[in-house]
Amino acid sequence: MSDSNGRDDESHRTVRNVVLVVLDTARSKSVGLQGLSEGTAAGPDHVGSKSRPGDRAANGDGTGARPTPTVARLAAEGVAFENAFATAPWTLPSHASLFTGTYPSEHGTHGGHTYLEGDLRTLPEAFADAGYETVGVSNNTWITEEFGFDRGFDRLRKGWQYIQADADMGAVVRGEDFREKLDATRERLFDGNPVVNAANILYSELLQPAGDDGSARAVDWTADWLESRSDDRPFFLFCNFIEPHVEYDPPREYAERFLPEGASYEDATAIRQDPRAYDCEDYEISDREFAMLRGLYRAELTYVDHQVGRLRAALSDAGEWEDTLFVVCGDHGEHVGEHGFFGHQYNLYDTLLNVPLVAHGGPFIGGDARHDLVSLLDLPATLLETAGIDDPALREGWSSRSLHPDSDDDPREAVFAEYVAPQPSIERLEARFGAIPDRVRAFDRRLRAVRTADYKYVRGDDGFERLHHVRSDPLEGTDISDAEPDRVRALRRRLEARFDPLEAAGESGEVEMREGTKDRLADLGYL
Repeated sequence: MSDSNGRDDESHRTVRNVVLVVLDTARSKSVGLQGLSEGTAAGPDHVGSKSRPGDRAANGDGTGARPTPTVARLAAEGVAFENAFATAPWTLPSHASLFTGTYPSEHGTHGGHTYLEGDLRTLPEAFADAGYETVGVSNNTWITEEFGFDRGFDRLRKGWQYIQADADMGAVVRGEDFREKLDATRERLFDGNPVVNAANILYSELLQPAGDDGSARAVDWTADWLESRSDDRPFFLFCNFIEPHVEYDPPREYAERFLPEGASYEDATAIRQDPRAYDCEDYEISDREFAMLRGLYRAELTYVDHQVGRLRAALSDAGEWEDTLFVVCGDHGEHVGEHGFFGHQYNLYDTLLNVPLVAHGGPFIGGDARHDLVSLLDLPATLLETAGIDDPALREGWSSRSLHPDSDDDPREAVFAEYVAPQPSIERLEARFGAIPDRVRAFDRRLRAVRTADYKYVRGDDGFERLHHVRSDPLEGTDISDAEPDRVRALRRRLEARFDPLEAAGESGEVEMREGTKDRLADLGYL
């Protein structure tokens, strides 16, 4: 469509393919599309205005270097959503919201019920039923068929396996010396096909590139798939890249760009990275060590950003880039010392909820940044509308609002998030550490948050509550709930209007995990 001057109306451009890339554990303040320093939170200070995020350097490492140049380029050419928020602070419930357009209390997938129920309609199913080839590449063991995330995919590839198999050789990878690796090999080799298991062990121990946790291999596989595919159908491609997740172990050449002055790669990578042990005061991390960990974390973002660039190049080489909606987001953020935490559990600070979100292709072209409040559960409506798909079964149950520039959906005045049940549970922490601090025991509660452009209110089912004026206190350091009781009551009513009454989450149907999955999730700090 053209206007009276003959110019193309970008908002009416259609796309053939849809690619959704999740940068696991990527927080907005470190990706830095707002051009702010790492130490400054990005609040919605200019709601309604526009900027070009590619015009400014993020200097997230304090030196002016941009941690994610590929994502910055996508933002400069497409559209960046600078105030995007996850519905939950960790992988499983956040991805369930991405796939269903519903909140954690609606889809019921959380620490007490670790399975996406089969009666819930998912985004891949909508694309599959619309005639798309649907392919997923997961590098996070939560996002597999074991937890209900395979529905609608023609194939869902486990990125941590060189040869796809049910058996997981992760215990061999984690062995700290030859004896442990040998013992794990003896225990696991005949769990399934021993030839396939041996090949996976050989790859992980001898051939896997240092510093990569599957993203490079995932892009290699995707590039081969794009080059060889003869299917005439459009495709929906989902990728989860997990490198920003603990443990942070970027290649040396990436890490040395971001480490504080005088810190060596050896010093940084020697720091113990065990979030649950740190939270339970099993060991301490100094300010200097946290600074080094933040350097490693930013280096991981830079490394995975490079893989996003390779994925873009693969789409271009296959002749698919111009016809593709390409979306990159974080599923949740990370604490690396902020608020006294390490990892991404037990609370709903913006450090965990404010995530990067960039869209490129179709109507999302031009380099403008949007500052309105958006939620990750808006992606199903956005992707389907941009692809020209209406799926009444999915639309019937969702709370998703399309971000398409021509959408009739109203913009959000507030975004919501939930922490339904602790993960791991307090009982698991007690089994591991024995006596745990009272501060950690207090985390055995259900939390909900509502955030407007001005205020953030968090409430727990134990009576806990806090209020922050995010414009003047973007780091959420000062609780003003006692000073503004009327504001607290108004936002509490807003939470109650959105959700059912706040009640403790019950233990309901947690899936029994395979031993290999348990090992890998423990390695990621979840168990």
